[in-house]
Amino acid sequence: MFDPLEKLKEYVRHPSVSADPKFKEGMLGAQRFVSTLLSEIGFKVEVMPTALHPVIVAKREGDPSWPHVIIYGHYDVQPADPVAKWNTPPFEPTVKDGRIYGRGTADNKGPLMVHIAAVARVLEKNPNLPLRITFVVEGEEEIGSKNFKTFLLQNKEKLRADFIYFSDTGSPSPEQIVITVGLRGMVAFEVEITGPKSDLHSGLHGGVLMNPLQALAELCASLHTPDGRVNIPGFYDAVVEPEPWERAELKKLGLQEKTYADFLGIKEFHAPTGYTPFEAIRFLPTLEFNGFSGGYQGEGTKTVIPSKASVKITCRLVPNQTPENIKATIFKTIRERCPKGVTLTITDQHDATPYVAIPPDRTNTPKNQSPILARGFRAVDKAITEVWGRPPLYLREGGSVGLIADLNQVLGLDAVMMGLFLPEDNLHAPNESFHLGVMEKGIAASEKMLIELAKGTG
Repeated sequence: MFDPLEKLKEYVRHPSVSADPKFKEGMLGAQRFVSTLLSEIGFKVEVMPTALHPVIVAKREGDPSWPHVIIYGHYDVQPADPVAKWNTPPFEPTVKDGRIYGRGTADNKGPLMVHIAAVARVLEKNPNLPLRITFVVEGEEEIGSKNFKTFLLQNKEKLRADFIYFSDTGSPSPEQIVITVGLRGMVAFEVEITGPKSDLHSGLHGGVLMNPLQALAELCASLHTPDGRVNIPGFYDAVVEPEPWERAELKKLGLQEKTYADFLGIKEFHAPTGYTPFEAIRFLPTLEFNGFSGGYQGEGTKTVIPSKASVKITCRLVPNQTPENIKATIFKTIRERCPKGVTLTITDQHDATPYVAIPPDRTNTPKNQSPILARGFRAVDKAITEVWGRPPLYLREGGSVGLIADLNQVLGLDAVMMGLFLPEDNLHAPNESFHLGVMEKGIAASEKMLIELAKGTG
């Protein structure tokens, strides 16, 4: 059995930045590292090309009656910039104070190594374990998994399984693990308003035409009510209230509003009535302005009426909402509310479908839930409880991970998501690190989970 920490160090040394073609060799090195390691523990490995970076598919076959779990991960990482703010070289892993520092240690090389090591240990002790396992490790997650859905569509038969198991989500502390059961979806678009054919002198021409900045401000101001709700007809029609157990589970985190406000640097919250801030970011959809442009942005004053003004908008969506329906509703409202005297252009950008997988034995558990998925949830619950000494919490999160919905839509599979990175791990930032205690316990829990999943078969 290999040393997981030493293997992780070797893995991190490959600068696998998918966004930058300069790191082509690092991408190839990371892909070869994962492929070789999976081959060494007995998996049949295929490196499957895509339009950009290949996907690694590694299989342990077995009796068709055995449960079949797909373990997902990604071998690409974010750029290390700004490198000057790192305390240690980003691609030379450093162990210090119970952590391993380096780009990708927490996202996602460390968590993926947890599952590879767990599988290796399980199979070393139980070579005849009645469980089929497929690793699917992609190289484009950090650039939006843009070729992943095509890969899934082309390989549906090869990827038939019972559920997906992975760790690309977080937990609040080393002592409390979270199973993520829901992720919000997203739509992104840009609105541009055009007035005169060129910028104008505000003294010579002001007061006789609709200023694109004014038109944009009026339009944007109309999209929310004073209490913070989105002011678009039908926006909330598909939203389902969270079940009491979900609110109760969230309360177990013990989060304090003052602590959160201090962390954000704000004096008060602006959450819709009836929802705490912690509930609002998990259970409600949003419409957020991400950036405005138009007119003079430099120092001092320039008396100008701009020709154009624009805003970048994203909406987070919750289960039962779809990007297609929500975009149609929003775009219709924006066109209707655009002030007269200007021209409106909406540029549709990317989107992600919301996702939820309710664990078994809950009031809103689907009646047709796969019994093997239910077994997977129960197995991971038991394993985490035994290793950490307390049960996991089952929480939705506010972020969006589009590939989860793709896996669900294309393969028809739900996911068991065991959170292994922590808030202080600095994902996507300088000095990223992975907690070695979480890594050690994660391997033990994943090993127990796989053994438990295989019980009663064979």
